[in-house]
Amino acid sequence: MKKPLLLIGIPTIMLAMACRQKAMTTQPVVETITESVYASGIIKSENQYEVYATVNGIATHLWVKEGDSITKGSPIIQVAHATAQLNTDNAQIAADYAARAANNKKLEELLLGMQQAKRLLDNDALLLDRQRNLWNQQIGTRNQLEQRELACKNSQTNYEAAALQYQELERDIRFREQQALKNLAIARSQAGDYTIKSEYSGKVYDLLIEQGEHVGTQQPVAVIGDATAFLLELQVDEYDIARIKPGQKIIVTMDSYRGQVFTAAVTRLIPIMNERTKTFTVEAGFMQAPPMLYPRLTCEANIIITQKDKALTIPRTWLMEGDYVLLANKDKRKVTTGLRDYHKVEIMAGLSAADLIIKPQP
Repeated sequence: MKKPLLLIGIPTIMLAMACRQKAMTTQPVVETITESVYASGIIKSENQYEVYATVNGIATHLWVKEGDSITKGSPIIQVAHATAQLNTDNAQIAADYAARAANNKKLEELLLGMQQAKRLLDNDALLLDRQRNLWNQQIGTRNQLEQRELACKNSQTNYEAAALQYQELERDIRFREQQALKNLAIARSQAGDYTIKSEYSGKVYDLLIEQGEHVGTQQPVAVIGDATAFLLELQVDEYDIARIKPGQKIIVTMDSYRGQVFTAAVTRLIPIMNERTKTFTVEAGFMQAPPMLYPRLTCEANIIITQKDKALTIPRTWLMEGDYVLLANKDKRKVTTGLRDYHKVEIMAGLSAADLIIKPQP
């Protein structure tokens, strides 16, 4: 009973093999072919950056939450700063004490002394002038003239000393005032460091610290970026990086938008290789962007290096090792190849559109 079943199955198998062999033939096709470089990467917000604290402490208040829009200089996280506030208060006290207004009384006292010394000098100078006139008229003694000269000289010395003392005090007050104001500015700046602020206007995409947690200078506390502009950050293998240039068109696919294709263009090439991954970072801007994007979405891209219209192509899997093809009569023929993509290869010479070729068996 088994033999009739075997006889019936043999023609069926032979027919299936014949159909398969017929299906494995094709002819070269004239079409457009592009050569591209594969890259994978993520979506980033424009101006996206990680926020770091410049001081250590405890997060006492969160000024924002994920998804909030903020402007440049807006507070994000408040860190405990009791010591910094005390330092600021002390600096304010010192600044008030050193201010010129607080030392006006001392200056006024010295100014009055200087003015009195000036009046005494003017009086002694007048008396000296009179004594000289009398001496010229043979009136008075030499001793009287010398006493007037000595008195005038002493008054001059006292006035100069008073003026110098006033100038020194004024310079000292000005120096102490400026120094105290600088120290106050430093204290305020240090106190301001305990309020972590945004460097750009944008959107809060992530808060990495919760209220009550310790804030350090080595770990980011938030991620902020532009809410309306996005870019692609792609990783390109070191073997392909020499072929990448700004302006090249990119075909982009994303898991978030399966079945859809978007276009972008290379905008920037970061000229240093990641030693761990052996890749270079290439940035690109969307020419045709999806309607909704989020930072860190994954994407795959083909960076178009060259495109040629009206190229004679065959499927890549039909090209044999050494650039040979298998003709319909089972002869092998050497061909010259050109551009290649993931599915097809350009035939520069050795085949025509009328030739029939067979797919080689693995």
